[in-house]
Amino acid sequence: MGKPTGFLEFKKEYLQKIEPKERVKNYKEFEKPFPEAIAKDQGARCMDCGIPFCHGETGCPVDNLIPEFNDFVYRGRWKEAWENLSKTNNFPEFTGRLCPAPCESACTLGIIEPPVSIKSIERTIIDRAWEEGWVIPQPPVSKSGKKVAVVGSGPAGLAAGQQLARAGHTVTIFEKNDRIGGLLRYGIPDFKMEKRHIDRRMKQMEAEGVTFKTNVNVGVDITAKQLLADFDAVVLACGSEVPRDLPVEGRNSKGVHFAMEFLSKNNKHVAGDDIEIINAKDKHVIVIGGGDTGSDCVGTSNRHGAKSVTQIELFPEPPKERDVSTPWPLYPKMLRTSTSHEEGVNRRWAVSTMGFKSNEKGEVTAIYGSEVKEENGKFSPIPGTEFEWPADLVFLAMGFVNPVKEGLLADLQKEGLELDGRGNVKADFGTKPGSFATSVPKVYACGDVRRGQSLIVWAISEGRKCADQVHHFLMQEVEA
Repeated sequence: MGKPTGFLEFKKEYLQKIEPKERVKNYKEFEKPFPEAIAKDQGARCMDCGIPFCHGETGCPVDNLIPEFNDFVYRGRWKEAWENLSKTNNFPEFTGRLCPAPCESACTLGIIEPPVSIKSIERTIIDRAWEEGWVIPQPPVSKSGKKVAVVGSGPAGLAAGQQLARAGHTVTIFEKNDRIGGLLRYGIPDFKMEKRHIDRRMKQMEAEGVTFKTNVNVGVDITAKQLLADFDAVVLACGSEVPRDLPVEGRNSKGVHFAMEFLSKNNKHVAGDDIEIINAKDKHVIVIGGGDTGSDCVGTSNRHGAKSVTQIELFPEPPKERDVSTPWPLYPKMLRTSTSHEEGVNRRWAVSTMGFKSNEKGEVTAIYGSEVKEENGKFSPIPGTEFEWPADLVFLAMGFVNPVKEGLLADLQKEGLELDGRGNVKADFGTKPGSFATSVPKVYACGDVRRGQSLIVWAISEGRKCADQVHHFLMQEVEA
């Protein structure tokens, strides 16, 4: 694939970025797609490696045909590159901006050199496809007469809804918030992905026959029983939204917030809503949690003009290179520096928060704790490492534990819905593994509500595969 000697001739290139001191002045995206010449050279680096580990379980969950689209880019066949990419991924502009790219960590070239710039090439392809007008609605040739309800409009719900609409089914996507997109809309800051990308996909999907209903909380505004009566199949794609809490002294102090409260309000403000945000300007900000959501809090706080931003993590600092516990082609355990980290943050590792201090008004003023060591999966404080840091705002960004059980899932449990040991929807009741069928007839589940908190690329993959199972179920009824 690509140029046979390309991996020997060309070095890995990265998307050009606006300098941190400039980009923190606004919420616009700051990375630019590859110029055509650079994209061609980067596509040429793809090796004819025999077994493309960038595919499948070790690489791309949506099964992108990566060597093929790299080859098309190298040869300047851009429309064919887009057609190839669109076969497997409904929303490459989402993954090309937000995916952590397990495909790159599984790239064969990565054994000896920096891997092929797969994610950047993917983004360059889709951005060009939109510019050229190649991304158009694909309405079905005929309609099945079957109606499907999709609950949740995150990447899993959108992917499932689009696939089912293209297959000829009448699809309605329900969203409890005022805008479509789920965490894509309100959990991801605009500087990582501007919301125009969601809006134009909505227009495409509407042209394909999808109906969107916002401000509808299924299980509250519509009962599960009503949904089952009105639709031939129901797809649960409502995510995993219960955040992990930190039950320590002073937790209820004013200024201690879950990360999503901070991010969602800020996103609504950026969208033009008249809403009071949690403002980090001139404040000492502590972010507890070292993942992507914590990083988003860092970037947003810097754009507010925080006095200081500190991000802490319970686990020890990962190695700067791939750890031996995650050999190629597995996704590596290693230190990662996000673009938000580049903009300014004090990162602290192996730190445990013991509690928060507050003033007479109940406002948080400090965080205290100690460094810890891990032994056999348990953390214990290290004597003499106790600390107390000033804190005006604290954001809890420690992940999500399970879907919201109140409302829809509680209703469906009355109909026989089973949950797994972690509180996720159990969905493998079909005739073969990967059926996405729940224990309630004609109800399916995909994405985080089924597998737990995961990656956007897994959500799209699950949405597509779930849609395939729903389609077969509906067509069996039609043929019967």
